[in-house]
Order: sequence, then structure tokens, then C-alpha cells
Amino acid sequence: MDAIMLLTADHNRVRGLFTKFKTARESDSVEEMTDVAAKILVELDVHTQIEERVFYPAVREADAELSEEVAEGMEEHHVVKTLASEVEALPPGAEDWTAKVTVITELVEHHAEEEETTMFPRVKKAFDANALQQLGQKMEAFKARLGMPTAKDKEQLTTAQLKQLATEQEIPGRSSMSREELVATVAPA
Repeated sequence: MDAIMLLTADHNRVRGLFTKFKTARESDSVEEMTDVAAKILVELDVHTQIEERVFYPAVREADAELSEEVAEGMEEHHVVKTLASEVEALPPGAEDWTAKVTVITELVEHHAEEEETTMFPRVKKAFDANALQQLGQKMEAFKARLGMPTAKDKEQLTTAQLKQLATEQEIPGRSSMSREELVATVAPA
């Protein structure tokens, strides 16, 4: 799987969690909000580490003109990390806790959209398909070292099982995803 597919899969997985958080918030379910927020923070921590330690350095090396976008991405990560640490210090369900998680979802959605529409198309031009595959493998290996599930952990699932998980996890765009995209995107049951 290539680097762009892997990062887009991460974005879509966390978007599903954002939807679940919003639903829990609207139903005033502190227990569900707490559970979903914890998953969001773990996903974001792993994703930012992968981008900062593997993806961004490779992008800068491949195309110096992307340095400004990388720097902006790093600053957006910094803001989200700061808010995440504040969320972890507050009692779940408190008004400011909920507001901070909501702001994190908004910031990350902006960040992901910007990467997908601006940075990723430029990265695709800077790397050939083989280089993107190799970078994706490095990113998956890094994710495994962090103890997170990788595509390999989900390959044995049937397409029907993957679609079911995508539905349960409220993954956006799931109906048009290929099997490979579903494998990359869903969290194991």
C-alpha cells in the first residue's frame, strides 16, 4: 500500500470516530464520548508520529518546494497535541473538555482536507509509484513498532467483514472503497 493511501485511510478512520463523537455529544453520553475521545487521541498520536518521523522528512527530501506545507502541517500537529494534552487533564464530559475535543475534530478535519487536496497531489508528482509504495511500507513498519494494527492484521478479513466494520465505524466513502482501501482504513474488531 502506498503512503498516500495509508494516510488517507488514517484520515477516514478518524473521521468515522469524529462522527461517533458528535453523535455521543448530541445524545449527552459522557461514557461514549470518553471512549471515542480516547480512541481519537490514540489515532492522532500515531498518525502525527508517522507523518513527522517518516512521511514529512521524505517529502521534504523529495521536493524542497513542499517545505512550507510540511512546516504548516507540523504547526497544525503542535496545536492538536497541545489541545490533546489539555483534554487529558480535564474530567471527561466537562464543558471545556467537550469543547476542546470538538475543536480538535475541526482542526484535524481542516488539516486532513488540506493534505488531501493540496499536499498529496504534489507528493504524487514528486514520487513515482514504487517510491510511494516503499514509503508506505516504512510507515506501516513504524505503525507496527508503535503497537498499532496494520493492513497485515486485517488482510484475512473477508470483503463482507471489512464492509461491515466500515459501516459500524462510520467510515466516510466506504461504499466506493476498494478492498485494499478498506483493509487500510478499518480498525480491527
